[in-house]
Amino acid sequence: MGDHTHGWAAAPGAAERARSVLAAAWSCTVTAEGTREELVGAHTVTDDGRVLLEVPEDGALLAAAVCAPRGEPSAVLEFADVAPVPVRDRVRSRVWIAGWFSVEGGRLELRPTRVVLRRPSGALMVGADEFAAAAPDPLAGAEARLLTHLADCHADAVDRLTRLVDPASLQGAVRVRPLAVDRHGLTLRIERARTDGDARLAFHAPADDVSQLTERMHVLLSQAAAASCPRPLQGQRADGDG
Repeated sequence: MGDHTHGWAAAPGAAERARSVLAAAWSCTVTAEGTREELVGAHTVTDDGRVLLEVPEDGALLAAAVCAPRGEPSAVLEFADVAPVPVRDRVRSRVWIAGWFSVEGGRLELRPTRVVLRRPSGALMVGADEFAAAAPDPLAGAEARLLTHLADCHADAVDRLTRLVDPASLQGAVRVRPLAVDRHGLTLRIERARTDGDARLAFHAPADDVSQLTERMHVLLSQAAAASCPRPLQGQRADGDG
């Protein structure tokens, strides 16, 4: 789908996207030393990219880490990035982090050696140093609340924003929903009878907090209002002029 951008064309890089997924995700799947566990509300990420896991003292993961022959078992963590607004194909991306476990104060600490971000457009490798240096998007923690509010309370605004989307992208559309938002822009999911696609509306400048995001959204809506006049007329001239 062709992205429609306005001025500021930047988008989050792969490392920032991966860190944002971890910041917003509530659960993860851990595979280590032949064990596989689903952990809920158990992970935190340090500023330098290490992942800390709160695990049961009598659990298989902690036992695997303590009893590993080399003292540092390898492990893979998987995080799913799920759209907060109901749409088809709600998993927007997945992040896999491979690394080494150690036990620190009763918690497991994973030091990443490889990070993979998989999106519908393909997989991207993220270097461990790049991942460690990146920061999550400042809106990542609020994204679910913001998008849900936009979809539930401002469907008319979403409809108006479609005036900024390439008309060819809207052909056959049966529903348009807000799919994602980050400091650089808003992404809309355009659903058709059998297929769907995404259109990105970039902000004129990055939004570093919710108040700035509100201003950026108002700018987009103003642009949509300015774009609303010519388009309907294009389909109506034949009726009026014969």
